[in-house]
Amino acid sequence: MTLAVPLATADSSTLTQAVDGCVLPPGVLTADDLPTGSSVLDCAAVGRLVTHEGVGVTVPEPGMTVGVDALAVDGSRHGFTLAVAADGTISYGLEAHAGSGERPRASAAGTAGRAACADGAYALSGHKEYGTYDWWLGDDTLPGGLTPREARRVFEQAIGTITGTRNDCGYDDVVGARAKYHSLTRREAGIDRKGHCTARDGQSVWDAGELSRELVATTCSWSRRVRGGPDWLKEADVRFNTSDYTFTNNPADDCTGAYDIRSVATHEAGHVFGLAHVGPGHENQTMFTNSFACTTGARALGRGDVLGLSALY
Repeated sequence: MTLAVPLATADSSTLTQAVDGCVLPPGVLTADDLPTGSSVLDCAAVGRLVTHEGVGVTVPEPGMTVGVDALAVDGSRHGFTLAVAADGTISYGLEAHAGSGERPRASAAGTAGRAACADGAYALSGHKEYGTYDWWLGDDTLPGGLTPREARRVFEQAIGTITGTRNDCGYDDVVGARAKYHSLTRREAGIDRKGHCTARDGQSVWDAGELSRELVATTCSWSRRVRGGPDWLKEADVRFNTSDYTFTNNPADDCTGAYDIRSVATHEAGHVFGLAHVGPGHENQTMFTNSFACTTGARALGRGDVLGLSALY
């Protein structure tokens, strides 16, 4: 059905946008404004920001998927994917896809997390790295006051935990993906101050800066559809929230709220390579929704983390 809307004049403000029968409000959109089945071509929606539960993504071009995964202070879930088919049709992934291990589920209040090597829970985000993940390091302030050399080493260790499935559960390496560090870059991660994914620029950047106060770190990933398989990762950017939180690479006994850089980085690297969050009851997994402060527990993968990577690779 074609919808008629008044045309905006030079001295008036318009509340809607009409393109070939598609009507969009101005400014930030929600999934209700641009629902599943909409056409980004008919709606002229490429480049528009769509938000959901505190995070957001910029609508990509046809054939691409963008996903945002944010690590929240309180362990709540913040993330979704927006996929644009080759014909411009939109679809969303508003909840993580549970894997074939133990399905992530809520636990009773006060119940301790299961032992890392006994818990098979994992969730997948819908993409994977089919080749080599090429990444760069931002040249501004880095978490924990690390020098670029130190940050490169810590992030390589974290990424290597994912590509090498490093764990204390006796599992061998099951991941076929690789990663390569390139250099410092003046480019920034495609993530704005509110934790929204902006447009991709073809360079995967790890950096630090300002995010929404409830977010410790955020990963934005862009991938292309692959027939019969997970999407092919094309770029993934990571940002640490150094505006609101303190990070350290060596949590001490007197630690009072600092986040372990390598634990957070390993969690974010999991998102880069296709793992999604698992929730309450799975606190011992690297991909749990909260990377607790003053602990290095997420530096090594749990059973579910390994099983998730094995399902992908």
